[in-house]
Amino acid sequence: MSETLESPAADNTDGGGVVKRFNRVPRWLRVVATVLTWVVLVVSAVAITALVVVPRIAGASPYTILTGSMKPDMPPGTIVVVKPLPFDQIRQGDVITYQIESGKPMVVTHRVVGTELVDGETRLVTRGDANEAPDVVSVREEQVKGVVWYHVPMVGFATSLIDDVSKGIAVRILGGLLLAYAVYLGASLLFRRKKVTH
Repeated sequence: MSETLESPAADNTDGGGVVKRFNRVPRWLRVVATVLTWVVLVVSAVAITALVVVPRIAGASPYTILTGSMKPDMPPGTIVVVKPLPFDQIRQGDVITYQIESGKPMVVTHRVVGTELVDGETRLVTRGDANEAPDVVSVREEQVKGVVWYHVPMVGFATSLIDDVSKGIAVRILGGLLLAYAVYLGASLLFRRKKVTH
């Protein structure tokens, strides 16, 4: 009495032609593709968490550095996450983001290097880390948006290419893809276990 042995390829026919074609790809290439996929997913998840989720929970705001005045620690393209802090708690050495003109949307991120009194009002003296001299005009309390909490280099170049509406859509799409991929992986593992038990 002879036995018929199933070949490994026959076991993959349940998955259809796509699975069979995938199995023809060299093992090392499949490993590389899997690793790269996970790297992209993890980096995307970390970026979304650091630049969207955490700031919203903490009441902070992200800004993009566009010039080289804060090099080398914060080169152009760096996103700084700025958290509000009472004016009297800001200290020398803190990096702050402030309006260039009070009430105007344009902001700059520089380090506090001292204070000065102007007409009885305390103002912050600032300077970019890459600049030799302090900024000409000191910063008033109402100009300060907050103190830099943490920063993420280079990401700003990508985010500056799309507007806020597109960013929101991109975050939702990426979040949906991450969730769908997680469900797919879970279902695949469950299906394989069932096949093994049978």
